[in-house]
Amino acid sequence: MRTKIKPYLIAIIIALGTGGLSFFLTRNNTDIYAAIDKPALAPPAILFPIVWTILYILMGISSARIYLQKGTYPEEVMDALLNYAFQLILNFFWSIIFFNMQTFLFAFIWLIVLWASIIKMIFKFSRIDSAAAYLQLPYLLWVTFAGYLSFMIYLLN
Repeated sequence: MRTKIKPYLIAIIIALGTGGLSFFLTRNNTDIYAAIDKPALAPPAILFPIVWTILYILMGISSARIYLQKGTYPEEVMDALLNYAFQLILNFFWSIIFFNMQTFLFAFIWLIVLWASIIKMIFKFSRIDSAAAYLQLPYLLWVTFAGYLSFMIYLLN
């Protein structure tokens, strides 16, 4: 039992740690969200850490499910987890680009690349574990919404 829980805990810590570090590096600039013009559907700032915490937990659970298939699909698991790591790196830097650099168009373009990498990751996950792929769908939907927000913020500012 303990050997099955450990990969989940490690994977969740990695995902939450990535998000937490990104927030830590941008925390002094997140107040820009209150100051900029936002589209009508822009949620309140308090919603973002709640949603991202849930999404990072789901991402961790999903990646652990893939990792646990390494004995059955060693090459596919390595490829899928490399894609997962790549999109996690893209995710990490988006906040820095948006909040610290305040380059809204570049942040939107970066988000498109992130969105495409999430789709690729979901596809690779689905070939190994369909539940792991489904756990990534809320993330894809949120990044899609973030794309709308990011593009509209670029246009409005």
